Amino acid sequence: MTDSGIVKRIGAVVTAYHPDERLPAVIDAVRESCVEVVVVDNTPEGEPSTADRIDTGGKTVTVLRPGVNRGLSHALNLGVSRLSHDIDAVIFLDQDSVLEPDVVPRLAEHLADASIGVATPAPWDPVHERFYETFSGRHEDVADRAISITSGMLIRRSLLERVGEFREDFFVDYADLEYSLRVRRAGARIVQDKRLKLPHSIGERRTHRFFGLRVAVTHKAPWRDYWQIRNGLITVREQGRFSPAWAATAVLYLGRAAVQAVMFEDNRPAHARAVLHGVKDGVTEKYSLRYLPAGAELTVRTDRRERKKRR
Repeated sequence: MTDSGIVKRIGAVVTAYHPDERLPAVIDAVRESCVEVVVVDNTPEGEPSTADRIDTGGKTVTVLRPGVNRGLSHALNLGVSRLSHDIDAVIFLDQDSVLEPDVVPRLAEHLADASIGVATPAPWDPVHERFYETFSGRHEDVADRAISITSGMLIRRSLLERVGEFREDFFVDYADLEYSLRVRRAGARIVQDKRLKLPHSIGERRTHRFFGLRVAVTHKAPWRDYWQIRNGLITVREQGRFSPAWAATAVLYLGRAAVQAVMFEDNRPAHARAVLHGVKDGVTEKYSLRYLPAGAELTVRTDRRERKKRR
């Protein structure tokens, strides 16, 4: 299919890590709209996973368990590589994103416009029944956006091939945002349809008091702070001049995330060290294997340039 063609055959790539009982529902929700579904489960070998109980439905669903966690980017790239070559578009989904049955077909309708390369629903908090984006109300129901998270992203296969793979040295955070900016640099539009909701979880969220103010903080492990700060700074430096408005917002967001990690996390020294290492490696574009979660691996090219970046 060319970039101006009609989307007929859609494939889904579902990424997972220690998935819960929602994973089969994620797959069932797209069985009718997707001719192929590839599940990439990063749960380590020997540990139980809901993915083992998935009904593959003949050749419709493929479950891949590499046996080691090589990160979100590697899982996305691996999943795409296992889809048939005649797939017109790919939708990426997380293990908790159970879509309504009509979401994928309605997203595909947007790709009838040749200028649109990515169509996405709006991330939705099903617990508090609100959109995750703070200023969501400022946008029209269907609007061009600078970025998209991977879960819910429907992208033309031809555009995927032009833009290339997700950055595997990013491991997890900012892999989707960096890719979105490359999509736009390739001349394609990213459109979000707020009429379509993407149920999504963003982790443990707690409210803290700070000088009389209520501050909502998403708590995470120190290694997540490292990758968030490192990858965010690299993305701003490399892509910011092409999207200055996004870059300015991203810098403010990263600064807030760093302050929250240092002030509100339980083990503040560990989080402070992770933030500082993230800043250092974001500037030098190196990466530290000490900030991989237990048992994980980082899959990147091992040429001379990459070896210099490793510590």
